Amino acid sequence: MNKQDLLVEIGLEEIPARFVTDAMNQLSEKMTKWLQQQQISFSAVQAYSTPRRLAVLIRDVDTKQADIEEEAKGPARKIAIDSEGNWSKAAIGFTRGQGASVDDIYFKEISGIEYVHIQKFTKGKETKELLEDIKTIITSLNFPKNMRWGNQEMRYIRPIKWLVALFGNEVIPFQITNVETNKSSRGHRFLGESIDLQTPTAYEDSLLKEYVIVDPVKRKEAIRSQLNHLEEEQGWSIIVDEELLEEVNNLVEYPTALFGKFEEEYLSLPDEVLVTTMKEHQRYFPVRNQDGELLPFFITIRNGDHKHLENVAKGNEKVLRARLSDANFFYKEDLKLNIDSAIQKLDKIVFHEELGTLGEKVKRVTKLADVIASQLNFSEAIKQDIGRAASICKFDLVTHMVYEFPELQGKIGEKYARLSGVKEAIAVAINEHYMPRHAEDPAPSSNIGAVVALADKLDTIAGFFSIGMIPIGSQDPYALRRQASGIVQILATKEWKIALPTLINMSLSFYQTENTEKVKADLLTFFTLRLKYVLAEYNIRYDIIDAILSSTNHEITSLIERAKVLEKASKQEGFKETVEALSRVLNIATKGKDLDINPELFENNEEKPLYNQYIKANDRITALSSERKEEEILQVLFSLKESINSYFDHTMIMADNPEVKANRLAQMVKLSSLIQNFAKFNVMIVK
Repeated sequence: MNKQDLLVEIGLEEIPARFVTDAMNQLSEKMTKWLQQQQISFSAVQAYSTPRRLAVLIRDVDTKQADIEEEAKGPARKIAIDSEGNWSKAAIGFTRGQGASVDDIYFKEISGIEYVHIQKFTKGKETKELLEDIKTIITSLNFPKNMRWGNQEMRYIRPIKWLVALFGNEVIPFQITNVETNKSSRGHRFLGESIDLQTPTAYEDSLLKEYVIVDPVKRKEAIRSQLNHLEEEQGWSIIVDEELLEEVNNLVEYPTALFGKFEEEYLSLPDEVLVTTMKEHQRYFPVRNQDGELLPFFITIRNGDHKHLENVAKGNEKVLRARLSDANFFYKEDLKLNIDSAIQKLDKIVFHEELGTLGEKVKRVTKLADVIASQLNFSEAIKQDIGRAASICKFDLVTHMVYEFPELQGKIGEKYARLSGVKEAIAVAINEHYMPRHAEDPAPSSNIGAVVALADKLDTIAGFFSIGMIPIGSQDPYALRRQASGIVQILATKEWKIALPTLINMSLSFYQTENTEKVKADLLTFFTLRLKYVLAEYNIRYDIIDAILSSTNHEITSLIERAKVLEKASKQEGFKETVEALSRVLNIATKGKDLDINPELFENNEEKPLYNQYIKANDRITALSSERKEEEILQVLFSLKESINSYFDHTMIMADNPEVKANRLAQMVKLSSLIQNFAKFNVMIVK
């Protein structure tokens, strides 16, 4: 079968850098999926992107769909033929639907019953007849933000300026808005010119001649290589921030690295201020010496060639100088601020109209932190430090620096607190209480920071739940899911023994709600879903996750460890039979009550041994729980299997004597309580 290469390029006005990579991947994936659905084979797919274009090159595309010959099964013979031996409406309708006639019918026997069959042949279409569907693929791309332009009704990430659609050397004709497809692509906005592409495979090399590196991987490696060259040439150390590199890569089409400098006096600013000013506002790479100290230089990536770099450097220096001058002014003004007076200003800043001011939030966080510290049995000295850290944890929100650079909250607070003579551990906690800030961020390392972080996040979640502002679908404007994940991460990292219901009760105690029990239930469900995601990341089976989360022990560290232990045990021989034995206890226990067991009511030789086993297991598990030995606890539960099976083989629990029946059910309830503290085994699927 003949093959041709396929190229699709969407030319646009500059796309925001953060959307480029996802849009490129979408185009590639949708094109690939469409070809597979159309049963058109190909050999390779290469995706391309720059700020002004999204493209995909697909190699060795068949010029025609494969012919398909398949067997179609219809109704049974007794339905296909009526009592007079004629073809029924069902048979006629079936063949017509398959593009055949009753003359094509033959019968095949399946499981003792004869069914109508026909041999169906579908001739493949020419690929170029189908390729106009590419228009639908292009218009179906999803973006976080869209816009309209001119008098066009279409909404898209940015206005479409040109379209290339080539199959071999032929243009695939279609139009989007007022732009028609052709062979013409555009080079660099200032350095290149428009070019006519003769073949799809000429795409990358042709555009390189026009100062466009269309392969984002090669473009990124070019930037990295130039940074390495500057490092070696100048003797610098450039720590490449991968997020910044990705962003810069999607801002340029032809990258050229250059460096500039700034006045050494600005090195007196905290490193965080300098780095944030350069990175977040100017997209510059900071420069350090071999000892890790910042130097008065920066590296920027130009979207162009090496000509007149000195002028470009001067322009960037001028912009950065103004930024640093502002930062220096803010910093000096902030140093005049007293922490306690800053805290008073929080009373005038609204946190949320229904939840009060930031000052009121800080007071709640301080009280909650004290409750958590008491729960964890910290010393009075540590509790005092926790209280002080909680009471001043938000003071930097009123500083000029945080107003100008919101991403510095906590970090600049730590700096200012240290300069104000605040105890080191408390200063560190001011920064740590925002941690983890995102999925890759670690939990606070200090106990003080961790407690304040828990209190702050819990207060936020409980507050919004108390006023009915619960995340729905993708809507989570206050990042409550992220904060809940942070709470789980902190408790798991610190291995603190606090159960979820305890945390929920503590955090809600500072709010008045109309239906407290419903809010508690909603919060427990909310945290349980967060835990599901956490456990899924450990590759735990979904039914094991359900079994663990349905247990009566909601201590987060224990939940995670029990899930890992049970997942490991599920691969061992005899697991199915053991789970079935434990599940029998859980199932029958739902019919009983939690009463004291009376051994004098035992009637056979199996009841007493199981009772003794329960007593020993309960004592052993109680001891192991304090040592957090979840794997050994599971082995104790598994050791009950033989006694449980023997008990059920010889004991009728639903006895005629009501006292005996109640006693036997009570024994099941006691045993069930012990088992369910680890996991609700009867929700597991074992085969």
